[in-house]
Amino acid sequence: MIDPAGRVVMISGANRGIGRAIAERLHALGYALSLGARDPAMLEPVMEAMDRSLVMSHRYEAQDDALPADWVAATVARFGRIDALVANAGLLHPVSIESGTEAELDEMWRVNALAPWRLVRAAWPHLKRSGSGRVVTIASMTGLRVKSAGATGYAMSKFAAVALTHGIRLEGWDHGIRAAALCPGFVATDMTDGWTDFPRERMVDAATVAETAALLIALPNNASVATLALNCQPEAAW
Repeated sequence: MIDPAGRVVMISGANRGIGRAIAERLHALGYALSLGARDPAMLEPVMEAMDRSLVMSHRYEAQDDALPADWVAATVARFGRIDALVANAGLLHPVSIESGTEAELDEMWRVNALAPWRLVRAAWPHLKRSGSGRVVTIASMTGLRVKSAGATGYAMSKFAAVALTHGIRLEGWDHGIRAAALCPGFVATDMTDGWTDFPRERMVDAATVAETAALLIALPNNASVATLALNCQPEAAW
């Protein structure tokens, strides 16, 4: 496994839920972190118990096409390198064929698929330079199958995010870049609160997703995982 010492990871949407859990786990393992959130002040509770020499925050609004380059530049200015990127920022609107609006569908496309593409593109030269660059896309089981009609629009955006991840894996392979689409089912965060009647005590814990993301980041170049489904209920095998 790759030693975390000296490696730098960018995490979008790190202020809550899965993103925060990943940040806390990677910090505990010794990675240097660059955390992005719409309002950097929201990252202060995440960072307060961390070694400030190993963590920084930056404004990241997924729908602002200028911010990825700014965030990447700030990260390199602080730490000198980028070794991994966790594309976690996401958005869920209940859009189906008959419900929801096209504007909501467009917003999910911009946040869930286009924004990770922009972020990876901005960080690409540094991931190549690393020789063992890693990209983990926090996708969803909904990016592998459509189980609920009300999630049709969300699934469209997450299917695109999974496709993006496979494209990153193929384009970056010869440069040592490995990409994985991490696809959890229901996770007990505020995003799923009120969305489903599935019991929260049976949902995947955010800390479990974080541990899995840490594994994907630490895998050596000769052990690539393209898609990892992390479910909390029995259904088709993936």
